[in-house]
Amino acid sequence: MSHTRANLLLVSIAIAWGSSYIFMKIGLNSMNASSIIVSRFAIAFIAMYAIFLKKMLNVTKETLIASAILALPMYGVFIFLLHGMKTTSVSTASFLTSTTVVFVPLIHALITKRAPSRKTMLSLVIVVTGLALLTIGDDFGLSGGAILCLLCALCNALYLVWTNHFAKKVQPLQLGVYQLGFTALYGTFGFLFETPTLPQTSSEWTAILGMALLCSAYGYVLQPIAQKCTSAEEAGFIFSLEPVFAVAFAFICFGEVMTGASLTGALLILTGVLIANYVPKAMKKTTFKISPK
Repeated sequence: MSHTRANLLLVSIAIAWGSSYIFMKIGLNSMNASSIIVSRFAIAFIAMYAIFLKKMLNVTKETLIASAILALPMYGVFIFLLHGMKTTSVSTASFLTSTTVVFVPLIHALITKRAPSRKTMLSLVIVVTGLALLTIGDDFGLSGGAILCLLCALCNALYLVWTNHFAKKVQPLQLGVYQLGFTALYGTFGFLFETPTLPQTSSEWTAILGMALLCSAYGYVLQPIAQKCTSAEEAGFIFSLEPVFAVAFAFICFGEVMTGASLTGALLILTGVLIANYVPKAMKKTTFKISPK
């Protein structure tokens, strides 16, 4: 897969994840966070395991360990986000989660012990400014829900960096599928504090299936495959598009309208993403050449 195709695939995943905020808000009408996590990831795991049965059987110990490790921050993403969304709007939750774009290059810099590039820092400033404009007019106080959404962003940043690491060391398809199963397993521990529940209406079942098949099965299985051919920083910037898509879906489903400041913020985010993903032609052949396994 080429570097450009990998990034386009990540954009499609960002669109799918943008819709997940709508699905989660609907699911929270009658289900608790642990039930949503277990239902979502168990269905996604079963579906993808069945589709790729032959490729799932010959799995290595290293892949299972990597999948179990990746599932830890993934579980953190959703347990924090779902509890945070109980007291925040779809728009606020998506914007706060998008601060992942700030955490990724900082974590990556700590791991590599190298300062982020000037292009990265410029993109960070533009994207953060865009996120700030997008939140103008919303109740943006650091409530308990807002803090939980920020913890979700931190877990998501760890997930992106670790995915970039493991996807180049183990079979990425197996990694993407087995991490779904481990996340569902971790979700069952929440039943020590929450009672298992099932969707009560057709719209809630639609939300669970949408999260399971579109957001998890499609998104989290293809993400490590795409990230094998790109960088953690670029993935972080592309996923900063998530709130833009979330706002669009919120408008379609709930009639939410973006203000002028929000539109400006969205354009700034797009600008930051384009700057982050720009690679001079002379560097493309050497920087992004991936040897086949």
